[in-house]
Order: sequence, then structure tokens, then C-alpha cells
Amino acid sequence: MKIIWLGHASFRIETGDKVLLVDPWLTGNPMLPEDQHEAAISGATHLILTHAHFDHVADMLPLARKLSIPIVGQYDLMSFWSEQENMETVGFNKGGTVDLGGVTLTMVNAVHSSTFGSDDGPKAAGSECGYILRAEGKTIYISGDTDIMADMDWIGDYYKPDIGILCAGGHFTMDMKGAAYAAKRYFDFKTVIPCHYRTFPILEQSAEELAKGLPGVDVIEPEVMQALDL
Repeated sequence: MKIIWLGHASFRIETGDKVLLVDPWLTGNPMLPEDQHEAAISGATHLILTHAHFDHVADMLPLARKLSIPIVGQYDLMSFWSEQENMETVGFNKGGTVDLGGVTLTMVNAVHSSTFGSDDGPKAAGSECGYILRAEGKTIYISGDTDIMADMDWIGDYYKPDIGILCAGGHFTMDMKGAAYAAKRYFDFKTVIPCHYRTFPILEQSAEELAKGLPGVDVIEPEVMQALDL
């Protein structure tokens, strides 16, 4: 399995014959050079969405049309896109699991918000979520944008993920110290990959506090477009 950071909270996960793009933000992403956009999306088989804020959803519909691949996400928004945008979608909800062909994805809770901007103000767009991804004998917790939450207690105990992809930039989500606290209290990760940081000055720029708070855990600060073989 290869996990490739596309900057911010965007990831490319390659496993078997599947290439999953999680919250792929290309247009306006200051961390992903434009000349890397095609390589970032090449061969993608599924688009996975955690919530509808612009830095997660801006390229979702254009990529679905360009690549002719399904969008996987929360039922209400997927139903809307299927009906109104004629998109191929896989809609499910928290507690549900879908099989993407050798990869299973379970939707779990997150604590954040999920809205589109409009001329009339923000519009609700389904609800925010995270995911448990299972493939190649590995279990990955993709937190999505979230604060520390009590649900992490049972998520860690029930699913027992060994890899955590955790938002940790602060301001909009938990910060590095918060992510370290959550990982230490609720999970038994072997590997933690921070995200949703470094993109803008308002976000944390280093994962030093995360690593400091998780002795014995392999905390990997990803580099854009550099594959992590896990």
C-alpha cells in the first residue's frame, strides 16, 4: 500500500488495483504544484469525500466528470449529486460499510461542519465524517476534519486501527497537541500521519508536538507527492 500526500487534507491511496483520492483539492491548493496535478489523479478509481468545505470538495465534481469514476460519501449529499448533477455516487452513512473491490470503507463520526458557500450564505451539505479503511491487512483511521471527541474511544477499541491519518493543524480542527492526546488516549497506532497543516500561516507548520506526545509511535511528516510504503 502506498499513501501519498497531495497537500492539506488530500491523499492518494494506492492498494491492489485501486487508487483512492481522499478529499482531492487541486485548484488553489498552495501545496500542490500545478504540474503535479495529472500525476496526482492518474489512474484513480474512486473519489472519497469527508465533508463539503471548499478545501475538500472544490474539485470533486470536475474530477468525477473528467475521470468517470464514482464519488463515495455521506448519503444525503451523494443522493443530491446523483439526482441533480447526474453523478455516479456511492452514498452511505455512519456505521455503514461499503466494499470498493478489495477495499472496505466504514463511515464514522467526526465533529466539524459541512456546508457549501452560496450567494445566500452557507448551505448545509450532508454531515461531516471520517472513515475506517481496510486493505492489505491494514486498518487506517482517516479522521476527516474533527476535534477530539468521545466517539474516538469506541472507534479505537472497536476497529483497532494501526495507522492514523489525523487532522492536526488547529484553528479549524484539533491541533498537534490535541491530536497527540487523542491518539495516545483512544488509539494504539503504530503509525500516525498528520494533515490539514502547513497549508496556510494560520495553521500549524510542524508536527514536532505531535511526535513529542507520541513516543514509540512512528509519526511521519509527509512530503507532497512522495509515497509512503506501508
